[in-house]
Amino acid sequence: KTGGSTFKNPAPESSGGKKAWQLVDEAGCRGLTMGGAQVSEKHTNFLINTGNATSADIEGLGEMVRDKVYAATGVS
Repeated sequence: KTGGSTFKNPAPESSGGKKAWQLVDEAGCRGLTMGGAQVSEKHTNFLINTGNATSADIEGLGEMVRDKVYAATGVS
């Protein structure tokens, strides 16, 4: 259902010491979906398969999260 942690924690000096999950959450991505893929409601560094996600759904969602985090925080 999930591959575990998805995003690498950024260097503390570039993120103000925030972990990847915090940046994803602050960018408003908790529960975000694409097709059958979803950012976990419990732990925002997990992308989960809700039952019918394709690899394109998972990849696309990951890219969407990266873009939203960058737009919100300037951290990539």
